[in-house]
Amino acid sequence: MIVNLIALIFLPLLLPGIINKTKAIMVGRKGQSLLQPLFNVVKLLQKGEVLSQTAGSITQYAPILALSATVCSALFIPFFSRNPIIGFKGDFLLFIYLLALAKGVMALAAMDSGSSFEGMGTSREMSYTAFLEPAFMLVIASLIYGGKLLPMAEMFSRHSIDFNEIWSLIVAIMTAMALFIMLLVEAARVPFDDPNTHLELTMIHEVMVLDYSGFSLALIHYSASLKMLIYASLIAHLLLPPNIYLTPLFYIAALIIIAVSIGILESLMARFRMNRNLELVLVPVSISLLVMAALIARNVGGW
Repeated sequence: MIVNLIALIFLPLLLPGIINKTKAIMVGRKGQSLLQPLFNVVKLLQKGEVLSQTAGSITQYAPILALSATVCSALFIPFFSRNPIIGFKGDFLLFIYLLALAKGVMALAAMDSGSSFEGMGTSREMSYTAFLEPAFMLVIASLIYGGKLLPMAEMFSRHSIDFNEIWSLIVAIMTAMALFIMLLVEAARVPFDDPNTHLELTMIHEVMVLDYSGFSLALIHYSASLKMLIYASLIAHLLLPPNIYLTPLFYIAALIIIAVSIGILESLMARFRMNRNLELVLVPVSISLLVMAALIARNVGGW
């Protein structure tokens, strides 16, 4: 439990630093420090805030509510060990609702600002969510079908990759692919969004937080990084065999590989058009259905 709490506090801001460093190396630059996202958050915590005159109370409380919901959802995720801080049968429902709550309050805050620009970003964000949540439910449904209803961490551990079984290899890799695409969407990364751009026609997540500064903006950045860590940990949970996952070194190595992969992907790809993005968001749903079909074929065929 203690190591999971340590990971919950210190690891989230490491992933954006690795991604930015990888992107800098890919274009031949030295790049910023790996700890630069941490320095940015600390600097923002020391600054004051400026709020819109049209903003109500939801704008003030949304960042802390979103962070609280995200932290609570992270309690169900195993980090350094396979045992999460909290876990019970059916906890995946609470996990999904907590992430939806975090996104919902930020959407309300964006519309509370009275800006049509932020309303546009909220509409785009919610359109992605409408496809992602069914995909995650299908992933969980396939894991339940492949075993039984257990705490979410145990369901993922039961389906960790097994190189001696072809069906386990297929299910683990395909599920990890679906979760990786979900990570790119939830973290507002390329090709769905570009965290480094401020072009009006391409902004999604950034436009929703334009009115925030100082302490609230620091909480928003930390929440976004923590959500990225949650999905990256689930992917690592699937791709690391049970006999080596207990070693923290392998877990850290898996997170680094995932972050480097995101950095390489963003260096080689440009952001897609909005209509193409909505098509790509459907890919996790398709992969989840294929995972379910693979599990049905294994059980029916007796393999």
